[in-house]
Amino acid sequence: MNKLAILGGAPVRTKIFPSYQTIGQEEKEAANKVFDSGILSNFIGAWHPNFYGGDRVIELEQKWADKYQARHAVSVNSATSGLYAAVGAVGVGPGDEVIVSPYTMSASVTAPLIFNAVPVFADIDPDTYCLSAETIREKITPRTKAIIVVHIFGQPADMDPIMQLAAKHNLIVIEDCAQVPMATYGGRPVGTLGHMGVFSLNYHKHIHCGEGGIVTTNDENFCERLMYIRNHAEAVAAAKMPNTLVNMIGFNFRLGEIEAAIAISQLDKADVLVEQRIENVKYLESKLDGIDCLNMPHVTNLNRHVYYVHALKYDPMQGGVSRDTVVDALKAELPSTELREKEGALIGKGYVKPLYHLPIFQNQMAYGNLKCPFQCPHYEGTIDYAPGLCPNAEKAHFKQVITHELMRPGMSICDLNDVANAFHKVFENLDQLQSLQS
Repeated sequence: MNKLAILGGAPVRTKIFPSYQTIGQEEKEAANKVFDSGILSNFIGAWHPNFYGGDRVIELEQKWADKYQARHAVSVNSATSGLYAAVGAVGVGPGDEVIVSPYTMSASVTAPLIFNAVPVFADIDPDTYCLSAETIREKITPRTKAIIVVHIFGQPADMDPIMQLAAKHNLIVIEDCAQVPMATYGGRPVGTLGHMGVFSLNYHKHIHCGEGGIVTTNDENFCERLMYIRNHAEAVAAAKMPNTLVNMIGFNFRLGEIEAAIAISQLDKADVLVEQRIENVKYLESKLDGIDCLNMPHVTNLNRHVYYVHALKYDPMQGGVSRDTVVDALKAELPSTELREKEGALIGKGYVKPLYHLPIFQNQMAYGNLKCPFQCPHYEGTIDYAPGLCPNAEKAHFKQVITHELMRPGMSICDLNDVANAFHKVFENLDQLQSLQS
């Protein structure tokens, strides 16, 4: 019998997996040129020629806009900042609602709170894990101002029906593109399908500069408002006179010249790095074929999936043991990854708990003791964040989804074979796991 490692057998592999390392000589040389220039940032938080930032920042924005076929790109110091700036640019404020996804990183749903608006959770599509027009439609009210659509795991949402629905109700759509650089929908780049698209340059994304973000838009007004909010809008309003003072309280969301220089080099590598992910997943899925209770990501003909993670759907009824037990067994068969040694094998139980479970929503407490914005005098709705609100998201997270990162660039065919062998070993011996069920 091929005894599972979780029960004392020998693991499939003990040699540590290679790190995900995309920073090379090009990035080092680009950063050194910034050091040699002596200008690490060239922003000034007042109306001035340097209000828009330094040479590298401006170059990055132009190259990003060209790459994504967008009219404008505005750099920020994180995708979180980009989401905040985008929601502010829309004009969201007290009494408004913004429809959001429950299955994403928290910044996608706290962005409305920054402007005292109320996040309203729509459920996810059970196949793509993104919002859909069907799940959004039932959440629209007269108070709805915008929709934040998250393209999750590398998969674009079905955007055409969403945009048609938004147009019908005069709503602004913000795309959270943190996990989908170079993804396309119907041949069109994500980030250009809605009114604004927010990308991440955080260190564990497809391409990165440590921390950073980019917001794309084809709208001149949104572009200007993004730039104001990024850089102390209140200090430039008198000189620049935006067409409205709504949300013209600015922040310091500025990107430095070193980060911009590194991001430019990374952008040059984006096509190759993303293609490596796609090819690695294609190879791995060919090796996983035949595991009946495990479904590969559902990718429509419209989409180019770029695999931030490889999200698999497990059927616990067919498998006979819980998803959590399966993941524990898989992790026991494989080693950790270099630079992330303390995390064990990079295989996860779901992604994040549906965000309405967080204390901020369960207690409806954000600003001050008056529970604004949830019980703000300006808010005429009522909101309920009780567990069970989004059954598709809860089923996916608590019972079905297995995520892993063992398909990133740097993984060799030998490495991928070890991953596939671990999956086969566990799924061919699920009966051994019965003893671990509670």
